[in-house]
Amino acid sequence: METKGISRRTALLAPLLAAAFGAAATSARAQQTEGRALVAYVIRSGNARVIAGALSRQFNARLFEIRTAEPYPEDYEAHVSQARAEQDARATPKLAEHLEDLARFETVFLGSPVWDGTMPAPMRSFLTRHDLTGKTIAPFLTHGGLGTGGLLDTLAELAPAANFLPPFVLECDQERRTLDRLADWRDHAGPQFRF
Repeated sequence: METKGISRRTALLAPLLAAAFGAAATSARAQQTEGRALVAYVIRSGNARVIAGALSRQFNARLFEIRTAEPYPEDYEAHVSQARAEQDARATPKLAEHLEDLARFETVFLGSPVWDGTMPAPMRSFLTRHDLTGKTIAPFLTHGGLGTGGLLDTLAELAPAANFLPPFVLECDQERRTLDRLADWRDHAGPQFRF
């Protein structure tokens, strides 16, 4: 993915990383970005929400959670099954709401988990319904151990006229790994359970 706007990238990269690691914002930075920055994000288990909140505070940016009109199942296995079906179909599910005032934002912090090695369908819906031409995009991504997969390529494909900063990428606890470890524990300790 090609990045544009090197001088803007340099000016924004350091504060982005500082925000992601919990550094306090200066009032000058918050005043400088007030009303011109947006944090739009998709969540599955909440990791992106934590990062989004920190970025919103650091840059005095508006928060926008990208949600589908029909919520995903709470159950992990059912959620994964639906997400895979949507990815296979390259679906763009209907969103719960849209941004009517996207034009006023110069910088968009775009947050997403990596689902099965690619972009979640709700993010694909957001990008196909909102024009990010000329915006500076600062991606922040979470994954469960397999990296970003093809998500960044898809992002560049769906927002070809945006200026991209290098992404902030964070490996987070993987629900699948958690469930596997729980099953191992249950299988070893299970005979001791009394009901």
